[in-house]
Amino acid sequence: TQQTACAKGSYTDAYGQGACTPCAGGTYQDEEGKTACEPCEAGSYCAIGAAAPLPCEAGTYSDATDLSAASQCTDASPGYFATTGSTEQTACAKGSYTNETRQGECTACSAGTYQDAEAQTACKPCEAGGYCAVGAAAALPCEAGSYSRATNLSAASECTDASPGHFATTGSTQQTACSKGSYTDAYGQGACTPCAGGTY
Repeated sequence: TQQTACAKGSYTDAYGQGACTPCAGGTYQDEEGKTACEPCEAGSYCAIGAAAPLPCEAGTYSDATDLSAASQCTDASPGYFATTGSTEQTACAKGSYTNETRQGECTACSAGTYQDAEAQTACKPCEAGGYCAVGAAAALPCEAGSYSRATNLSAASECTDASPGHFATTGSTQQTACSKGSYTDAYGQGACTPCAGGTY
């Protein structure tokens, strides 16, 4: 007794239709009673008869507007990640990495390692004379009065204190003996003390 509006996800583009046509793959229609479907959106895919775009899954991305299945979204490359609905992959920030495809987030460098560049697939061993906390983008130097030859330290407290009779400047890989005419009488000294007048 009356005509009926085409449901979401379908359309008719001519008079005298007995049924509506489902939107083709790669298109959608989110309103009723329409005469055409819309191109799918970037970062999404639209199956046949879609009433709305569905986002590319985490770890994938797309800038195309004609995808019809999640499998057509592009996997993020190692060194990159993509969140749900991404139109492009994003480089891992300094201090993080991915070593596999299809990652939705990057992994922070573990303690004792660092990464000073973006879009990397691994982290580097920490540097002698320094330490690297979790997610380090650079090695931090051992504090004055301490030193280290190790390349896996994760905190300043792991650097070795200079012994009495020795000193270590910031970032030292070894302690240095006090020169003639100077001394230290405690651990962890960053400089030696000149002998007082009347002593040598």
